[in-house]
Amino acid sequence: MKTTKKTRQLNRGCFALAVLIASACCAGAQSADALIDKLVDKGILTVKEANDLREEADKNFTSAYSVKSGMPDWVSALKFNGDIRGRYEGFYSDAKLIGGGSTNLFNNRSRFRYRLRFGATAVLNDNLEAGLRLSSSDPASGGSFGGDPISGNTTMQDNGSKKFVYIDLAYGRWTPINNPDWQAIVTIGKMENPFIFSDMVFDADYTPEGAAVQVAYNVNAQQTLKLNAGGFMMDEIGASSRDPYFLVAQLRWDAIWNKKLQTSFGLAAMLIDNDEMLNASRASTLTPGGTNTTTTWTIPNQNGGNLRTPISGASGTVGSLINHYNPLVADLSLTYTLDKGWHYNAPFPIRLAGDYMYNPAASSQNSACSIGITLGKSGKKGLWDLSYRYKYLEGDAWFEEFTDSDFGAIYASTSARSGGANGYIAGTNTRGHIVKASYSPADAFTLSVTGFFTELIQENPAGADSAVTRLQVDAVWKF
Repeated sequence: MKTTKKTRQLNRGCFALAVLIASACCAGAQSADALIDKLVDKGILTVKEANDLREEADKNFTSAYSVKSGMPDWVSALKFNGDIRGRYEGFYSDAKLIGGGSTNLFNNRSRFRYRLRFGATAVLNDNLEAGLRLSSSDPASGGSFGGDPISGNTTMQDNGSKKFVYIDLAYGRWTPINNPDWQAIVTIGKMENPFIFSDMVFDADYTPEGAAVQVAYNVNAQQTLKLNAGGFMMDEIGASSRDPYFLVAQLRWDAIWNKKLQTSFGLAAMLIDNDEMLNASRASTLTPGGTNTTTTWTIPNQNGGNLRTPISGASGTVGSLINHYNPLVADLSLTYTLDKGWHYNAPFPIRLAGDYMYNPAASSQNSACSIGITLGKSGKKGLWDLSYRYKYLEGDAWFEEFTDSDFGAIYASTSARSGGANGYIAGTNTRGHIVKASYSPADAFTLSVTGFFTELIQENPAGADSAVTRLQVDAVWKF
């Protein structure tokens, strides 16, 4: 039967109404796009009419969303995200007290922890974005601070007491340039780390505070050059004009050589300025039971490993850094993707990666390196990964409070590298092996087991047993 012009217009009107209704519903954009594409395939709509209809549907949906949500009309999208991780953790060591004997220096122990993160991102008109994220954490040690800057874990303890929630991200972002060749992004506030480093350089939970600029140039469809740069505050000292802060500049070259082979190479320079302010003070107070001496740090004292002046005496400034920190970092990774893998329902990636760090401002114990391999990639239903990594991080290669909080060993006694403490301390001055296996039975759920087998590079005293095994069993829910 021949279709008249009036009939075609009626069909288009009916289908347009259906599309607008679909766009206003929760299923929204994907359902409407699929319906419009089908109408184009059947010749009911032209490509131009389809594009006009999509634009009209988007406008109606945006208008309805603004009215229902109460958001201003310059907010084009509001996204929520988060995750919950439950963890069992065990520490095991046969380290003995100084002088030998059968008395263990370290008590083998276990604990249960969790991490909760919940965030929201508002996408605004004119290439603007604002974001925030809340995170659990234990209070930072070493003084009156907020949460641990390098961990979102909260320990299950204190008879079910209510736990703390902290601001983990609070940033504004502007993308002034975004075209097929160039992209430039400016971010201000407390942000995700804008640099591509392993946890030998920055703990994955560290979210710096300051400003960053990221510029990318697409040489062609397969190669991209990037510059990441930023400056970040470490502390604000009201009684001094010498606030400590750090600067980072990183160049990257990402290349896709073919559908199987990808590489990434980076070079970075870092600098901590006014690092002489990153120290501790010791004060004595008289109490009914005698004299009480306390040590207070200018920033959270979570890790150890840097060489410091001894913490001793009743008062004054102690625990000062002996060396400066302005290291150079190089990293290289190579990913080769097989068509399939063992019990793996997707293309199977094999990734080799390594990095090297050198701090010319220290005369010794000033370098670090790591190398590892990862088979597969978990995160989607039915996928898994298995990885091995060796890490060697000398004491003055980098500032101790930035590095992985899970990578540590045992100090048999207090030393110039332990921050005046003994026992298990994470940070620099540590070497060891990391083995991890993960499996995702669902897109939103991943199980993993990680083992750390570590020891100190410089024991205190020399020859003391510092080896420890740290086991983590994790279950992560993403939403």
